Amino acid sequence: MDVALDQPGLFQNQQGEQYAPAANRLAPPRTALLTRFRAVRAASLEMCRPLSVEAFRIQPSEEISPPWWNLGHTSWFFVRNVLQPFGGAQEPADDDFDYVLNSYYASLGERVARARRGSLSRPTTAQIYAYRASVDCRVEELMLALDEPRWADLAAAIMIGLNHEQQHQELFYTEIKSILAQNPPRLRCGYLASPPVPARQASAEALRLVEFADGLFEFGHTGAGWCWDNELPRHAYYLRSFALADRLVSNGEYLGFISDGGYRRQSLWLDNGWSVAQQHGWQSPMYWERVDGQWWAWTLGGMRQLELDEPVCHVSFYEADAFARWSGETFDAQRGARLPSEREWEHAAAQIADDPADAAPEAFLDPCRLHPAAALGHERLRQMFGVVWQWTASHYEPYPGYLPFAGALAEYNSKFMDNQRILRGGSCATPRDHFRRTYRNFWPSPTRFQFSGIRLAQDLED
Repeated sequence: MDVALDQPGLFQNQQGEQYAPAANRLAPPRTALLTRFRAVRAASLEMCRPLSVEAFRIQPSEEISPPWWNLGHTSWFFVRNVLQPFGGAQEPADDDFDYVLNSYYASLGERVARARRGSLSRPTTAQIYAYRASVDCRVEELMLALDEPRWADLAAAIMIGLNHEQQHQELFYTEIKSILAQNPPRLRCGYLASPPVPARQASAEALRLVEFADGLFEFGHTGAGWCWDNELPRHAYYLRSFALADRLVSNGEYLGFISDGGYRRQSLWLDNGWSVAQQHGWQSPMYWERVDGQWWAWTLGGMRQLELDEPVCHVSFYEADAFARWSGETFDAQRGARLPSEREWEHAAAQIADDPADAAPEAFLDPCRLHPAAALGHERLRQMFGVVWQWTASHYEPYPGYLPFAGALAEYNSKFMDNQRILRGGSCATPRDHFRRTYRNFWPSPTRFQFSGIRLAQDLED
């Protein structure tokens, strides 16, 4: 188990060795980091290529940002956290756009209200593209010119910027899905050329519960790879024996919840969840529509009939929790079903493979699919990685001995450790090289626009 030391930024492992969090100690070769920088920045531009000019400016709700803003904000991030701290070249646009492109960094000055991003006509989309190109050139010049003693610190800041941008790339897909869904049904066009082709399995298999023994286990990031500050430090935690579902809850199973009055039975819901569901009139997951007696779903490829074997998606924590309670009351084999804790999920995930990408070669971001696939195969645990983010029962809290990033970046994660729930596992919109099994995603309980789904857990008798 690793513990925090009094000296800022350092931890100590069981062998007495001191180290800085991965984000602060990683210093890859300049050419390797330059290659990665170019690839990540180019990916954001490629994602925007299929969009019409109108789609760039739309903001259907406060939680959705228009694409122009994401392109600008991810560039602003490099200006404020890389170019300015390390003496990079400055341009007038850095000051002109600062107020508009700051997201939530109070320590970096005033900013436009989040809900107003879609009401702005300036800067124009063309100006944002020019700003982005300028930032790229200046960051590359800085990467090649900075003296060696400061290279490790610069590399750490750039790695944070690249992982930040990959988070926004995932957000882009979930946001453009919402933006395109706003159009009248007869005028809707998907982001993809056609709806994703479903991955068929030979036959639907009943959900199984996989058992795990109790014990004292370690959690949190380990090794030399990069990670967010909220994944540290590695620490010990005792788990009671539990069981975890071998796959995600399917659309067909969620339809059973709906048919049995799941959205009408207040006893299944947390009080806040019931209030939110009533306020917004929830009757099904986001993007589900009933047409001529048949259920359809909006996808990034357009509308298509609901595939019963695919995992239910775009549900809030409140819906996931209510479904778990319904399952525990309805089925003897799932008696007492609940959502897993994030440490239960991580412990189970650690049994699969060293690299989550190896365990799920068909999952994670595929720009031609962008849709969660049905469970295939007969592995002990399926759909753990890169299908949908899985709600856990855990509140977003710091690990024992947690130390946030230094400076303004302390605001990145730490100040949101309040009234949020943890999700694990990545989704079909998560870049494969961005994910680790210790990755802690977090959103408020009512959030539905993310690729979020359900995996059940159950207590076992000691």
